[in-house]
Amino acid sequence: MAKAHFRTHRRQGGFTLLELLVVIVIIGLLAAYVGPKYFSQLGKSEVTIARAQIGAFEKSLDTYRLDVGRYPSTEEGLAALMVAPASGAAKWNGPYLKKAVPLDPWGHPFQYRSPGPKGELEILSLGRDGQPGGSGEDADITN
Repeated sequence: MAKAHFRTHRRQGGFTLLELLVVIVIIGLLAAYVGPKYFSQLGKSEVTIARAQIGAFEKSLDTYRLDVGRYPSTEEGLAALMVAPASGAAKWNGPYLKKAVPLDPWGHPFQYRSPGPKGELEILSLGRDGQPGGSGEDADITN
Protein backbone atom coordinates (compact mmCIF):
# COMPACT_ATOMS: atom_id res chain seq x y z
CA MET A 1 0.00 0.00 0.00
CA ALA A 2 2.90 2.38 0.66
CA LYS A 3 4.18 1.87 -2.90
CA ALA A 4 0.80 2.76 -4.40
CA HIS A 5 0.71 5.96 -2.37
CA PHE A 6 4.22 6.86 -3.53
CA ARG A 7 3.31 6.40 -7.21
CA THR A 8 0.30 8.70 -7.06
CA HIS A 9 2.33 11.59 -5.64
CA ARG A 10 5.45 10.99 -7.69
CA ARG A 11 4.81 13.83 -10.15
CA GLN A 12 4.31 17.17 -8.42
CA GLY A 13 2.41 20.06 -9.93
CA GLY A 14 4.40 22.83 -11.66
CA PHE A 15 5.71 23.96 -15.01
CA THR A 16 8.46 22.42 -17.05
CA LEU A 17 11.32 24.48 -18.40
CA LEU A 18 9.89 24.15 -21.91
CA GLU A 19 6.51 25.52 -20.83
CA LEU A 20 8.17 28.48 -19.12
CA LEU A 21 10.25 29.23 -22.23
CA VAL A 22 7.13 29.17 -24.44
CA VAL A 23 5.38 31.63 -22.11
CA ILE A 24 8.43 33.93 -22.06
CA VAL A 25 8.61 33.89 -25.88
CA ILE A 26 4.90 34.73 -26.15
CA ILE A 27 5.27 37.63 -23.68
CA GLY A 28 8.31 38.87 -25.62
CA LEU A 29 6.41 38.79 -28.91
CA LEU A 30 3.51 40.70 -27.38
CA ALA A 31 5.88 43.30 -25.93
CA ALA A 32 7.64 43.68 -29.29
CA TYR A 33 4.27 44.29 -30.97
CA VAL A 34 2.62 46.51 -28.37
CA GLY A 35 5.67 48.51 -27.18
CA PRO A 36 6.26 50.60 -30.33
CA LYS A 37 2.54 51.33 -30.69
CA TYR A 38 2.37 52.47 -27.07
CA PHE A 39 5.39 54.75 -27.33
CA SER A 40 4.20 56.29 -30.60
CA GLN A 41 0.93 57.18 -28.87
CA LEU A 42 2.91 58.66 -26.00
CA GLY A 43 4.71 60.97 -28.44
CA LYS A 44 1.42 62.03 -30.02
CA SER A 45 -0.04 62.83 -26.61
CA GLU A 46 2.94 65.07 -25.79
CA VAL A 47 2.31 67.04 -28.99
CA THR A 48 -1.38 67.34 -28.06
CA ILE A 49 -0.44 68.58 -24.57
CA ALA A 50 1.93 71.19 -26.03
CA ARG A 51 -0.83 72.46 -28.35
CA ALA A 52 -3.27 72.66 -25.44
CA GLN A 53 -0.77 74.59 -23.34
CA ILE A 54 -0.16 77.04 -26.19
CA GLY A 55 -3.93 77.50 -26.53
CA ALA A 56 -4.20 78.25 -22.80
CA PHE A 57 -1.38 80.80 -23.08
CA GLU A 58 -3.19 82.49 -25.98
CA LYS A 59 -6.37 82.86 -23.92
CA SER A 60 -4.43 84.27 -20.97
CA LEU A 61 -2.55 86.64 -23.26
CA ASP A 62 -5.83 87.84 -24.78
CA THR A 63 -7.12 88.63 -21.28
CA TYR A 64 -3.84 90.42 -20.53
CA ARG A 65 -4.27 92.47 -23.71
CA LEU A 66 -7.83 93.46 -22.74
CA ASP A 67 -6.58 94.73 -19.38
CA VAL A 68 -3.27 96.35 -20.33
CA GLY A 69 -4.07 97.33 -23.90
CA ARG A 70 -1.23 95.37 -25.53
CA TYR A 71 0.44 92.00 -25.50
CA PRO A 72 3.59 91.62 -23.37
CA SER A 73 6.78 92.47 -25.21
CA THR A 74 9.25 89.76 -26.13
CA GLU A 75 11.46 90.92 -23.26
CA GLU A 76 8.59 90.71 -20.74
CA GLY A 77 7.70 87.27 -22.07
CA LEU A 78 5.18 84.88 -20.61
CA ALA A 79 6.35 85.89 -17.12
CA ALA A 80 4.16 89.00 -17.53
CA LEU A 81 1.17 86.69 -17.06
CA MET A 82 2.28 86.01 -13.48
CA VAL A 83 4.06 89.21 -12.40
CA ALA A 84 3.12 92.76 -13.35
CA PRO A 85 5.62 94.23 -15.80
CA ALA A 86 7.21 97.63 -15.14
CA SER A 87 5.27 99.27 -17.99
CA GLY A 88 1.50 98.97 -17.86
CA ALA A 89 1.47 97.76 -14.26
CA ALA A 90 -1.35 100.13 -13.33
CA LYS A 91 -3.82 98.31 -15.58
CA TRP A 92 -2.43 94.82 -14.93
CA ASN A 93 -5.10 92.70 -13.25
CA GLY A 94 -3.30 89.37 -12.95
CA PRO A 95 -2.02 86.88 -12.39
CA TYR A 96 -3.49 85.47 -15.58
CA LEU A 97 -2.39 81.89 -14.94
CA LYS A 98 -3.26 79.73 -11.92
CA LYS A 99 0.28 78.34 -11.71
CA ALA A 100 3.72 79.41 -12.86
CA VAL A 101 4.45 79.16 -16.59
CA PRO A 102 5.13 75.45 -17.18
CA LEU A 103 7.80 73.91 -19.36
CA ASP A 104 6.70 72.13 -22.52
CA PRO A 105 6.07 68.35 -22.27
CA TRP A 106 9.74 67.67 -23.11
CA GLY A 107 11.07 69.91 -20.34
CA HIS A 108 12.03 72.91 -22.50
CA PRO A 109 10.78 76.46 -21.90
CA PHE A 110 8.19 77.85 -24.29
CA GLN A 111 9.44 80.68 -26.47
CA TYR A 112 7.41 83.86 -26.81
CA ARG A 113 7.77 86.69 -29.33
CA SER A 114 5.70 89.80 -29.76
CA PRO A 115 5.38 90.77 -32.48
CA GLY A 116 5.80 87.36 -34.03
CA PRO A 117 6.89 86.60 -37.58
CA LYS A 118 3.32 85.72 -38.64
CA GLY A 119 1.18 87.93 -36.41
CA GLU A 120 0.92 89.91 -33.22
CA LEU A 121 2.46 87.17 -31.13
CA GLU A 122 4.12 83.77 -31.40
CA ILE A 123 4.26 81.05 -28.77
CA LEU A 124 6.62 78.24 -29.70
CA SER A 125 7.67 74.84 -28.41
CA LEU A 126 10.73 73.44 -30.15
CA GLY A 127 9.47 69.87 -29.84
CA ARG A 128 11.19 66.82 -28.40
CA ASP A 129 14.71 67.70 -29.58
CA GLY A 130 14.61 71.30 -28.33
CA GLN A 131 16.09 72.52 -31.64
CA PRO A 132 14.46 74.71 -34.30
CA GLY A 133 12.89 72.82 -37.20
CA GLY A 134 12.61 69.07 -37.28
CA SER A 135 9.87 66.66 -38.20
CA GLY A 136 7.51 64.34 -36.36
CA GLU A 137 7.86 64.73 -32.59
CA ASP A 138 10.92 66.95 -33.15
CA ALA A 139 8.90 69.49 -35.16
CA ASP A 140 8.24 72.95 -33.79
CA ILE A 141 4.76 73.55 -32.40
CA THR A 142 3.41 77.06 -32.65
CA ASN A 143 0.13 78.96 -32.36
